[in-house]
Amino acid sequence: MVTDRKPETIGKFRKRVFSGVQPSGGLTLGNYLGAVKRFVQMQNDNYETIYCVVDLHAITVWQDPSVLRQNTRELAAFFIASGLDPEKSILFNQSAVSEHAQLGWIFNCVARMGWMQRMTQFKDKAGKNAQNASLGLFAYPALMAADILAYHATHVPVGDDQKQHLELTRDIAIKFNHDYEVDFFPVTEPVIGGPAARVMSLRDGTKKMSKSDPSDLSRINMTDSSDVISNKIRKAKTDPQALPSEPEGLKDRAEAENLVSIYAALGDESVDEVLSEIGGKQFSEFKPMLVERATEVLSPISSEMERIMRDLPELDKVLNNGANKAKSIAKPILQKTFDIIGVR
Repeated sequence: MVTDRKPETIGKFRKRVFSGVQPSGGLTLGNYLGAVKRFVQMQNDNYETIYCVVDLHAITVWQDPSVLRQNTRELAAFFIASGLDPEKSILFNQSAVSEHAQLGWIFNCVARMGWMQRMTQFKDKAGKNAQNASLGLFAYPALMAADILAYHATHVPVGDDQKQHLELTRDIAIKFNHDYEVDFFPVTEPVIGGPAARVMSLRDGTKKMSKSDPSDLSRINMTDSSDVISNKIRKAKTDPQALPSEPEGLKDRAEAENLVSIYAALGDESVDEVLSEIGGKQFSEFKPMLVERATEVLSPISSEMERIMRDLPELDKVLNNGANKAKSIAKPILQKTFDIIGVR
């Protein structure tokens, strides 16, 4: 990786960040503020940063192959357009580095059935049809652990909905180290928090912003034009009260808290700082401020995504280069894992 920074170490391990996002299409403001914006911030700190389009996770449910390829490239373009620099960070798609799947099998043999059965996301996604869900959907937290530990990542920026899976990653690392009497895998730390770490629906502040919501007014898509963004914010659900001057005043005001948190996150401010500025304003005054900030930040990203997607050979070259860099880290770690467990 080309960088002028020397990552710090934590014990014997380099200070290294890994995170991945599924190429499921329909990119929203939640993907940007909840994940990618933090990825960009962390690449400029004293970390070695590795980011992945996790296409193998996507196929735990059936995918149209051509749509999956398109979504994979679009997500990579989104990363780059948002400020992720392939010269500072490693960016690649998961299936291009076979070490993920190989280490994933080893971790299938380390993880316990009881651990997997406690994963609430499987229950949520499989619903009443758990017996018809793929084995991959049930076991994918072990592959997620492999994604992280194939690079000896010490930190992972994750959303609240992935905290349980990261705890499983930690359990797998601890059990592997204990079973083989080694100190080989780090116990990875989550990086959670900040304004708008979880972006909520514009129509219901108690629900997460989602591409699957039937109402397009509930979300800001990363491909929305400035006019569309403006319209959605102006129609966002609010309450009749003025905005408070302190965070305590947002209690039980889910929609107000969501819009204030979005405004804060887009401007790299804390909620306290924002409320000291806008406290006492009505939403009729605040919404135009949010429109201005949102379009100022998001419109250039949308335009740059379009530009990148017009040159797919160059984008594929970036991903291939990233995969080669990722493999140069993961391959020796996997080989040492083989040595420890007595195979190959």
